[in-house]
Amino acid sequence: MRTSATLSVLVLVWLAIGVAAAVQRGDFSASEASCSSVGSVVVTIFVGPLNYVGVNPTIECPDLPEPSE
Repeated sequence: MRTSATLSVLVLVWLAIGVAAAVQRGDFSASEASCSSVGSVVVTIFVGPLNYVGVNPTIECPDLPEPSE
């Protein structure tokens, strides 16, 4: 029981650091949400603490076809 509580706290701290890293990188300031920007935010949040040791997570999405009219 104590191990799961400790693990839960560690996960929450990890994600909070990830959100702080995304804010510092300016990931939330994009005026337009795209696949790349949303993907980069999500990746930054999940690997946030690694961002402080030099990891620069980014995602590039392929060009998706436009829907027909």
